[in-house]
Formats: sequence, C-alpha cells, structure tokens
Amino acid sequence: MQPPLKPPESVKQLLQRAQQIAGLTLGELAAMAEIKVPDNFQRHKGWSGQLLELWLGAQAGSKPQQDFPELGVELKSIPVDHQGKPLETTYVCYAHLTGVGSVSWEQSNIRNKLSHVLWIPVEGSREIPPQHRRVGYAFLWQPDATQLRQLQQDWEELMEMIALGQIEQITARQGEVLQLRPKAANGSALTEAIGAEGSVIQTRPRGFYLKKNFTASILNNMFKGV
Repeated sequence: MQPPLKPPESVKQLLQRAQQIAGLTLGELAAMAEIKVPDNFQRHKGWSGQLLELWLGAQAGSKPQQDFPELGVELKSIPVDHQGKPLETTYVCYAHLTGVGSVSWEQSNIRNKLSHVLWIPVEGSREIPPQHRRVGYAFLWQPDATQLRQLQQDWEELMEMIALGQIEQITARQGEVLQLRPKAANGSALTEAIGAEGSVIQTRPRGFYLKKNFTASILNNMFKGV
C-alpha cells in the first residue's frame, strides 16, 4: 500500500481512505511512505497530522481553506488517551488581529473550517512511542445548531475584545468551547494588532483552538454504545 497521488474525488472516497489506515500505527504508515518517524513530537508538533494528510491526499497545506477544498471538508487529527478522551486542545486556524470589524461569523475562516470535519483519533499517550501509536476510526462531523451557537458566541466575544484593543487581556480560560491563545513557533514572532488606545501594536500571533470539553463531546456522541 502506498499514499494516493491524487486528492479524493468524493467525500465517500475520502472516508474510505481514512478507514483503510485505521488500526495501523504511525510507524507502519511512515515506513510505507518512506518517511522517518520523529523520536518525539515536542519539536514536530504537527507531524502526525501531516502524515495523515499524505495518506488521504490532502493538498491545501496551511492555506486558509479546508484541507479538501473541492469537497468542503477539513481534516482534524486528535490525540486521545486509552479511554478515547482528548489529550489536548485542537487547533483550528489563525486569528486576524486587525481589520476585524467587517468580518461576520458566516464569512469567517473558522466557520468555514468547522462546517464539515473528518476527525481521526490517534493514540497520544506519552508512554506510547510515536511509531507505535495507532490510528483510530475516522468519522465525518458537522456541527449541530447548539454547537454552532456555542462556537459563534465564543468567536463573537473574542473578536469584540480584539476590535476593542483588548488582545492582551484575552486568556485561554475565556470561551465555553473556543479559546484564543498564542500560536507561533517561538516567542520572537510578532504580528500587528489593535492596542488599547486604538493604535497598532506588536504582539504574538494568535490561533483559535477547540477546548477539550467540546471535542470530548463530539467523540462521545460518535462512539457512545460502541
């Protein structure tokens, strides 16, 4: 078995590809793709996600669109413990920190990214070496009315704080299901934002993350009774 050379032509084919690799380890997938597995993920945070993208035929990379734009589907791998509970928050996308007043929830990148998601749980417990971590059962998800309302409410509150120049007052504790926190390879990376006096300041880039309680509910709804 080898990674596909072309993107999937349908959502059905995408799901089939994901289900074909369920049960295999990251090491097995890497070996078939002739890729070296990192000894740990501390310096290779998104490595397992990139490996899964390769095996599914995703080509969007880090562009502000879904991983499978022709299908309107975003890929999200999620590290879980032995009980199937999320081990960390889930990164969604970068947050714009200037010119935010004209952007509505319906037009937002985060709304677009989360409109249709292919979730792939992956074993993530630290006692399991990266090459031995197994890929779980993939499933498609679209937010229901309640989930959409929760996401929109958090997003609007956070964006209002950004627009009012309160970026430095935002902490990861804010938001019921969505949080905003620094997103950069190191602390020296800076971007423009609106300051308290309305002037432009330099601050660390921020990203939107789904909180663990939200992704845990998604997994629970999918796998309850299984």
